[in-house]
Amino acid sequence: MLSQEKNNLLTQVGPGTPMGDYLRRYWHPVAGVSEFDQKSVRPIRLFGEDLVLFKDLSGTFGLVQRRCPHRNADLAFGFVEQCGLRCAYHGWEFDASGQCTHQPYEEIVDVDARLRQKTKITAYEVRAKAGMIWAYMGPAPAPELPDWEPFNYTNGFAQVVMAEVPCNWFQCQENSIDPIHFEWTHNNWTERQQDSQSEHVPTHLRTLYEEFDYGFIYKRLRAHENEENPMWTTGRVTLWPNGFYLGHHFEWRVPIDDENTLSLLWVFNKVPKEQEPYVQQHIPSWYGPVRDENGEWITSHVANQDFAAWVGQGAITDRTKETLGASDRGIVMLRRRFFEELEAVAEGKTPKGLITDSAANHNVYLPSACRDEMLNGMTREALAAHPLLGAYLRDFIGQYGQPEEVREAYEAAIGQKVNRARFFSVHGARQKDERETETS
Repeated sequence: MLSQEKNNLLTQVGPGTPMGDYLRRYWHPVAGVSEFDQKSVRPIRLFGEDLVLFKDLSGTFGLVQRRCPHRNADLAFGFVEQCGLRCAYHGWEFDASGQCTHQPYEEIVDVDARLRQKTKITAYEVRAKAGMIWAYMGPAPAPELPDWEPFNYTNGFAQVVMAEVPCNWFQCQENSIDPIHFEWTHNNWTERQQDSQSEHVPTHLRTLYEEFDYGFIYKRLRAHENEENPMWTTGRVTLWPNGFYLGHHFEWRVPIDDENTLSLLWVFNKVPKEQEPYVQQHIPSWYGPVRDENGEWITSHVANQDFAAWVGQGAITDRTKETLGASDRGIVMLRRRFFEELEAVAEGKTPKGLITDSAANHNVYLPSACRDEMLNGMTREALAAHPLLGAYLRDFIGQYGQPEEVREAYEAAIGQKVNRARFFSVHGARQKDERETETS
């Protein structure tokens, strides 16, 4: 268990808090590029700050404070110009750096534009990469926006999948170094939703945790596996500071504020070799619901099962009342490393895992249990039989709510129809013939 003081250190992310200031030193994905295909401006809340994300007429993205400094009008109602965002109340215009570039009436009265020149709002650096919009909210200079190797994979279909989860970011991130939960949250729970008499899947026998430059690697061995299994030889990556990398997709848990988290998945599905060459022209992005039309938590899909588990711990889980065991060694390592990092940064040291050398920021390698398959591809038959990737050839099991147009685009990419009804019942339980498939 932790003291309340230490729990606060891990969970409080607003401006001026140790963890909030620490996380701001990293790039975070905060939206999908395709969200701005049909709109130019939308409000967004990050790290306890109310902001506006926009794309101006030149195609430049900006992230600025939500309130206009003139009369506190909401810039979410603003409209974009060639190089900035204009307040709809009195026309004050701001560029992506936050500098006021036009004050229509004031500049008639003040021909030297003295007020305009000294008017600047809070603004953060944003960039587009891999179909996502990334924000950097920390001190200058910004580190490199990581060019992870999977962002450069070819012959695949990527999508950006988001949800707003009403709980603190850290209990979401602890999930990323908790292999035991796969057995229960994703395998056994799915089976029991379908059949209350189903047998438990093979249990975990061993786990191993290793730290590396960009986070931690966890390895696991289950009762039906041997030590040649890639989950034991290679494992999976707890990506520092708030990500998870599973070989075919990333997950990030971005703080909205202390009690809400943006879950963002970047999923890359390799097309069968029979469909190569395939070049994706447009990476879709979409939000999925966390509750159904009756207000019940959706628990059919992998991410949704995680959401329910995280929120079930409370908006901010009380770590003074927990009972940790041997299965929580990774959790303890993660927490200890964050405490060390907070102390180190307070002393002026460089945070863990930042990439500051542009020459080194190309195809940055991360361990992956299915890297060869993602690099080289597989035939349709081999892909369908693959224990990690095969289920995605039949349907998108990652998160509930995939829009019809995204499904159709995916079907065109892989060259076959998917059969959602085969894998999910009305309440979403997966059919028994897929019970041994590793889903996350």
